[in-house]
Amino acid sequence: MNTFRLNISSYEGTVFEEEVTMLILRGASGDLAIMAGHIPFATSVVPGEIRIMIDDAKELKAKTDGGLLTVDKDKTTLLSGSFQWVE
Repeated sequence: MNTFRLNISSYEGTVFEEEVTMLILRGASGDLAIMAGHIPFATSVVPGEIRIMIDDAKELKAKTDGGLLTVDKDKTTLLSGSFQWVE
């Protein structure tokens, strides 16, 4: 499966920076699933759960109070006010 670089930053600095296969979260217009090769865009992110697929076998979950998501050709960046990993 193809991967892309995901960078998540909050007030504390960089929280996560790794190659992933998918990012799932809720944007201003609804649910989003970002994968490699996604068309570039930017949107606000609403508070809620974030799911990060590292590969087919590993998934990470976190919560955010919202923020800004930018998707570029080679990298996706989430700027979040607060970010907390969920077990």
